[in-house]
Amino acid sequence: MSGVEAEGPGRSDSGVSGWGAEDSRTGGSRTGGSGAGGARTHGSTAGEPRVGGAGAGGSDARNSRTDSRNLLTDHPALYEARFPDPERLAGRWAEDCLRRNGAGPRVLDIGCGTGRDAARLHREGRTVTGADLSAAMLAHARAHHPGPRYVRADLHGFDLGRAAFDAVVCLDSALLYCHTNAQLDGFLTSCRRALTPGGLLVAEMRNGAYFLGRAALLDAPRETGFTWEGVHHRATTTLTLDRTAQLLRRTRVWTTDDGAPPLVQHSAWRLLFPQELRQLLAVHGFDVLELHDGPGPRTEPPWREGRLPGASADADRLHLVARHRTA
Repeated sequence: MSGVEAEGPGRSDSGVSGWGAEDSRTGGSRTGGSGAGGARTHGSTAGEPRVGGAGAGGSDARNSRTDSRNLLTDHPALYEARFPDPERLAGRWAEDCLRRNGAGPRVLDIGCGTGRDAARLHREGRTVTGADLSAAMLAHARAHHPGPRYVRADLHGFDLGRAAFDAVVCLDSALLYCHTNAQLDGFLTSCRRALTPGGLLVAEMRNGAYFLGRAALLDAPRETGFTWEGVHHRATTTLTLDRTAQLLRRTRVWTTDDGAPPLVQHSAWRLLFPQELRQLLAVHGFDVLELHDGPGPRTEPPWREGRLPGASADADRLHLVARHRTA
């Protein structure tokens, strides 16, 4: 389950699986954050930590513009074309976790992005609310993935009703847009308020422990490209570790063949370690039922029906199921 280089839903242009799809979830200081199943929005937006300088991109970057927008999350149709998920693997994996652990029917997909996974859970017969901060993502979800109720919410702190849900689902590293301890506390406090006693928190994210001793994944720019509506887009991506803030930072330079100036975008994800995550959950009144590195929707090989959780937590993805403590 080491990092892969092929792109697609949950595939990485950086050698880390799950890298591409995480552009789409919107989280921090937004009203929902985003997760699997479509772009989860948090991406590179106002208020997000910036990396000094233009980053990757060589001479192109000198005449570039740094923008708070995000090419993929601002264009949900482009995101879904770039990262198709015809099998709805993340939504099916989440449903498997819910069913195996006896979750009730009311589900909140926090950081729902384009709504693909929320709609999949709806088709499984659940009553689903999809929440995200991005107005563009929510509009796309309502138009293209109907069924769930879609609302705007910020994963750093949201209130959609006390004990209103039997489960909260947070996919594609949306949780990691909580960069600070205060933001993590706000997210977990909000989840506890939203869940009925005994309710489940199901999350899927990159694994901070994976980057220990794997320096080859970092600092060296990597290039990928694709064509959409007749325009070729090239992305030059560099990853760096901010050890003080415990963040994985990404600088991405977009260039196109239509004459537009290069666009420099910056994103960051909190790096959480398995034991750190267990402690955070315990403090907030959750008992961990499952915490492992696969199989999951973004691993290689990917999860399939009938495959049970593993026991290790060393590979590049973490998969979590926790229960709201009743006493």
